[in-house]
Order: sequence, then C-alpha cells, then structure tokens
Amino acid sequence: MDKQKKIWIASGSGLIVLLILIYWLFFSSFASVKKETYVYIDEDDTPDSVYHKLDLTAHPSQMIGLKTCATLLQYSKHVHPGRYQVSEIGSLRLLRNLRGGRQAPVKLVIPVVHTIDNLAARLSEQLESDSATLAQAFKNEALLRPLDVDTATTACLFIPNTYEVYWNITPKQLLERMKKEHDSFWTPARRQQASAAGLTPDEAYTLASIVEQESANEKERPMIAGMYLNRLHQGMKLQADPTVKFALKNFSLRRILINHLSVNSPYNTYQHEGLPIGPICIPSLNAIKSVLNYAHHNYIYMCAKEDFSGTHNFASTYEEHTANARRYAEALNQRGVK
Repeated sequence: MDKQKKIWIASGSGLIVLLILIYWLFFSSFASVKKETYVYIDEDDTPDSVYHKLDLTAHPSQMIGLKTCATLLQYSKHVHPGRYQVSEIGSLRLLRNLRGGRQAPVKLVIPVVHTIDNLAARLSEQLESDSATLAQAFKNEALLRPLDVDTATTACLFIPNTYEVYWNITPKQLLERMKKEHDSFWTPARRQQASAAGLTPDEAYTLASIVEQESANEKERPMIAGMYLNRLHQGMKLQADPTVKFALKNFSLRRILINHLSVNSPYNTYQHEGLPIGPICIPSLNAIKSVLNYAHHNYIYMCAKEDFSGTHNFASTYEEHTANARRYAEALNQRGVK
C-alpha cells in the first residue's frame, strides 16, 4: 500500500471518529433514561444550578457537550425559567431550548373539586406557583373584577378540560387564560340554551355544580337539572342537600339532618330561594351539558333510591315524595347510617 493511500485511510478514519465524537457529545440522547424527563428552572437559578439539575438525569458525555455549547452560545446571559424536556433530545438542541426559553408545555387538568382552595392545591401540583399563592389570587377582588367574576363566582372561569400552559404561568396569567377559555366555551349557541332555561352562563354553571354533587350517574343528571329548574321556575326553594354540605364545609356527611338545615349561609338553599351565590364545586362538562340539555318533565321532588344505587326516585306531588323519602329513611336506619 503506497503512502498516499495510507494517508487517505488515516484521514478517513479520523473523520469518522470525529463525526462519532460530535454525535456522541451533541446529538445522542441527553437523558440517561428513556421515559419523559423534564428539568424545572426557577427564577433564581444560575447556570451552575441549572447544570446541577441537568446532571442528575444526564449521560456524563452529554454534560460535556452541553457545557461546550453553553460556552459557545453564552448561555450564562440567557437563563430562562421554565419546564424543559431533557429526554429524547441531544445536548445541542436542549441548550438551544434552554437559551431560547422554549419550554415544554404542561397539560393542565382542571379537575372536579369541592372548593377553590381544593382547586388551588390540585393546580399547584402541576404548576410552579404554590397552593397558597394560587388560592390568594383566586380570591383577589382586584384580579377578578376585570374578568367579570367575584370571589363567589371565581369557579365559573374554570371549565373542566385539559389545557396546554407553561409551568411558570403566573396566577394572574392563569386567570386571564381561564377567562378566554370560559368565553370560548360559552358560544352563542350555549348562551342561548342557558337563556332558554332562564339562566345566565354563571347561573347554569352554578346549577351544574349542584347537579354534579347530587349524582354520579351521568345519565340521570338531565332529569335532576330539569327538576331543579322546575323548582326555580315555580319560585320554590331548591332545598338541595349538597348546598348544605358546602355551607357546613363537611363533604363527608351521608345524611342531612334537621339541625344541619339551620346553618346560616347564602349557600343554604333550604333557607334561601333561588340559586346559591356561586358554584359549590367545579362541575364536570357532563354536568354543565346536563343543565343546558335538561330533561323536560313535571317533577319537582326527588329522593335517593332506597336501593342505594346512586339514582333517585322523582315525584310530582308531595305525597309521592313523602312516600319515597320514608322508604329511603328506613333503608338508612337499617344500615345504621347517621
């Protein structure tokens, strides 16, 4: 083999090694595990603290590649807080995402929960803000007023669904985003449905929160919504047990007794006519749609079935209702439910 050929072979081998090294340092998978992995950068993080967080999930070689890129691209001047994906990408792409603030969005789930404090706690599990900060914002009149809600109707902004947001979204930004989603949900067609039932969107949402707590049986909910609307239209008190539980802040009650009905609260529909001043939970989409598509019937009473199936007996007269209530009370007594 002549000298020239040997030089070409050596050069070619060197180039291959160099390409492999470049790929290994900058383009192979950064994370040491295959599952989705993220790094969370806080406002007070420095390049060194970011490197420390990344080092916990990285292949050793990838940290060399990332720090090389960081030096060349002056990452120290461009540290952006947020949530960044570190799996299934190489160190060069990761550094460019970090430097450019290209976050991986969070799929924020708005759950069915009893109170605004519960909501804040659940959302804090998915966002940078802690539960106390979120709860404080959700009760801040100055933040709520421009959004056309108050502390009693804050929940109306939160239409249960899954939304893409950034992990470090501020509470104010979150409320504004929920307002946009609220307005998008309440299309002219849905507003017309609510109006046909004699309700505003917020009133429909409030009634849906009662329907949500009355029954987990989704097929029965339009019947329940229709029953409560019949009561509203006839000027009768709703007398909804879930509103008493909310007023007492005791959601474990299995049986509402006479002494419970005297709780002094604007949410107590045994004392006050009409709907409560705001929702008693974040209702599901099913419950909201059950109100908008309520069943048309003549029932004005309902009582849980004595078979504990989770469904109800409906009645159009007080005599029928009394009989249904007696059977249910007897069933509770037999089971020793107090």
